[in-house]
Amino acid sequence: MLSVNTNAGALIALENLNNTSQQLASAQNIVSTGLLVGSAKDNGAIWSIAQTERSDVSDLDAVKSSLQTGQSIIDVANSAGTTVSNLLTQMSQKALAASDSSLDTASRLALNNDFVALRNQITSTVQNAAFNGVNLLNGSLTKITSLANSSGTSVLTTLAQNLTLGGGIITISATTTISTVASAAAAITVVNTSLSNVDTALATLGTSSNALDTHLNFVSTLQDTLTTGIGNLVNADLAKESATLQALQTKQQLGIQALSIANSSSSALLGLFR
Repeated sequence: MLSVNTNAGALIALENLNNTSQQLASAQNIVSTGLLVGSAKDNGAIWSIAQTERSDVSDLDAVKSSLQTGQSIIDVANSAGTTVSNLLTQMSQKALAASDSSLDTASRLALNNDFVALRNQITSTVQNAAFNGVNLLNGSLTKITSLANSSGTSVLTTLAQNLTLGGGIITISATTTISTVASAAAAITVVNTSLSNVDTALATLGTSSNALDTHLNFVSTLQDTLTTGIGNLVNADLAKESATLQALQTKQQLGIQALSIANSSSSALLGLFR
């Protein structure tokens, strides 16, 4: 039935054209953003999961920063500890030379002055072995911790190593000298013991540094894996979406033509009155 009041064909064509336009807008958004799930309205469950994982990836940046800071603190401590070890080696040499009873007074005094200068240099080195205000060698701390996961529930612990004079690892006191044969002989044992203790302490710090480095690599890999997983959840297949976009563009053009034809059908009524 033909009617000028109601054009059913045009209404159907318009409805189909509107549906096509909505699908086309969605496809264009997917192609332009590259995301199949760009917001909660696209897929609430998937979007929620992706957002949670994005938060974890972001939090892992803080974990990496903490681990890198810990590495820097240990590296400074290791560098200073190596200097202390070298100083002790030189002190051992001076003490051994001063234990020679045939030395004259001037030579013994010179050796003692060198020994004292090296001893004092240990204190200076240890006190300046700080990174960002943290010093693992001067006895101010017992340990430091670095974040190990994104929730902050796990940490990696690095034990401090007190390399101050008389602090336990270095058994030389702040007043030790080699001014006499007896004191020089006694200093040989003390210095060599301290040297062995320092080398053990440095090995401990080295192990901690390796642990932080290994965990840092793991966190970086985990971050990459999570990012890939998020992409698997929300990223669009652009080849498929491109084909869909072209098909919808063609369908839209056909819909416009169909609507035009439907709208012109009512003009057939004029033929009835000729």
